[in-house]
Amino acid sequence: MPTNAVLLTLAAVIAGAVVPFQAGANAALGRALGHPLWGTLVSLCVSFACILPVMVLAKTGTPSLSHLAQAPRWIWIGGLVGVVYITGALLLAPKLGAAGFVVAAIAGQMLASIVIDQWGLVGLPRKPLSPSRLVGLGLVFLGLIVMQFQGLGAKPPAGS
Repeated sequence: MPTNAVLLTLAAVIAGAVVPFQAGANAALGRALGHPLWGTLVSLCVSFACILPVMVLAKTGTPSLSHLAQAPRWIWIGGLVGVVYITGALLLAPKLGAAGFVVAAIAGQMLASIVIDQWGLVGLPRKPLSPSRLVGLGLVFLGLIVMQFQGLGAKPPAGS
């Protein structure tokens, strides 16, 4: 594997490693605010407040809004997806645990990613399904089953 691919993969692993912290923190935020949707809103506002100084320091300038009229309508789903994910994490991580939520979310991401790659959706290059990719997807779902149902039939620890 080329060095660049290793570094990009490592960066993706690090980005993924922060997700369980986000799920737990947002769940606590939702509880503190009295409703998960308030937690989602405040989390997104914090994201907005954090990205603004970065954009100023990076001197990103203002976007050209004229190109938006020609852009495909699906480009707007990112915000909706963020709300679905954050709210899902707020509601599900406390019930499934950090690992349980993340492995289920990754399984869903992998399934959707295979579909996106197969047909080159959302502006990404087409990457047809292959037997090795199908086996990889199957292993992810096997991991989901092992993680989620490891305690079937086992008695919960005392005090829970």
